[in-house]
Amino acid sequence: MKQQINIRAYNREAWNRQVAEGNQWTVPVSPEGIAAARRGDWHIRLTPSRPVPREWYPPLLGCEVLCLASGGGQQGPILAAAGASVTVLDNSPRQLAQDRLVAEREGIAIRTVEGDMADLHVFAAESFDLIVHPVSNVFAPDVRPVWREAYRVLRHAGVLMAGFMNPDWYLFDHELGERTGEIKVAYPLPYSDVGSLSPAQLEEYIRQGWPLEHSHSLESQIGGQLEAGLVLTHLFEDRYPAGDANPMAEYMFPFIATRAVKP
Repeated sequence: MKQQINIRAYNREAWNRQVAEGNQWTVPVSPEGIAAARRGDWHIRLTPSRPVPREWYPPLLGCEVLCLASGGGQQGPILAAAGASVTVLDNSPRQLAQDRLVAEREGIAIRTVEGDMADLHVFAAESFDLIVHPVSNVFAPDVRPVWREAYRVLRHAGVLMAGFMNPDWYLFDHELGERTGEIKVAYPLPYSDVGSLSPAQLEEYIRQGWPLEHSHSLESQIGGQLEAGLVLTHLFEDRYPAGDANPMAEYMFPFIATRAVKP
């Protein structure tokens, strides 16, 4: 029998641990990065390698921005230094602490809110001009509520920029690939760590404190945005940085980023 796990509670503690271990997505932006953003020389990433094109953004000066499931002291502080009014929502208190660290260090105003990316009831409808949602909905069992809530809190003509995993990435045994270089299809889709791994594998994941992931179909990732009422305007694909140990990264794009607008 598969374990019954409160995914949100488990992943909160897992990401707190990732902060302590220095995961790259928990390392705050440097003072040099903030100084450059203040000069207008900035970019952020929704996916590991490719910066978001500047034409995707609305004007940032005074822009009300929600960094959705985007703690870690990276995107939020850069956008705040560039002139936006930034709120960061994340499930992990320690990830949010990284944003506050940069805000205090640099004299930047950032609001931090601990919460669930699929439940934004703390925000009134039409509160934000821009939502920045880097790859993080792999940690949500159901992605459609994320899009519905994003639509609700966006103002008309507001922009949602989102990064997410290509679902085909989850077909493969990545542990085997990283260990031996062998590429092996191992799992049917949809995938989840809780439902797809063997009990022994899942026990090891939990012992290591790794965040638990779920695949989401393109129908739910892209189709879900359209069903929520958003209009897709741009899309790009991305890879891991050069030198990544996973052999599948040489053959496919693991990441997708989209830009959508609320009419």
